[in-house]
Amino acid sequence: MRLQCDKSLLLIVDFQAGLLPVIEGGEGAVQEVSWLGEMACLVNVPVWLTEQNPDRLGGTAPSLLSSLDDYQLWQKTHFSVMEESEFREALKASGKTQIVLCGTEAHICVLQTGLGLLEAGYELFWLSEGAASRRSQEAHLARERACANGAVPVSADMVAYEWLHRCDTAQFKEAHRQLLKPRSARPVRFF
Repeated sequence: MRLQCDKSLLLIVDFQAGLLPVIEGGEGAVQEVSWLGEMACLVNVPVWLTEQNPDRLGGTAPSLLSSLDDYQLWQKTHFSVMEESEFREALKASGKTQIVLCGTEAHICVLQTGLGLLEAGYELFWLSEGAASRRSQEAHLARERACANGAVPVSADMVAYEWLHRCDTAQFKEAHRQLLKPRSARPVRFF
């Protein structure tokens, strides 16, 4: 069950400016997700973002948006974006079956979205260092619950190298120069 670019979509849930200051490890999670978002853009994996009630919680963190070359933005009122019919239909039409999921809050919107994706038959990959909550114990519990229901816990490095698949291509060389080598010494915190 390896990730493949042609089957993958990166779904980033509610990394919103008004919410991030109260998220334990929020800035670190945004940094990891931004890095993976750059990798997704490099290997042509679609990046979709959601925002919950942006009038009150603000829009997506500017630092995250600035790292992405291309993305699609979805606003939602349900905690699970899978309850939004327009999103659900667009995801089905995309033909993508492997969803790499991350965001805030892990135990609310990310978990409910993940459970909805699993119920709909998608392969779900839970980005462990990119799913955070106000209290880290709730992020741990959310990952455990998602994985108990069929999600696969992954790190950004796992995802990147599976998307890249091999080391003898121009794409790998560009990814190595631009993203992999600069990241190699950076510590990672899993939630």
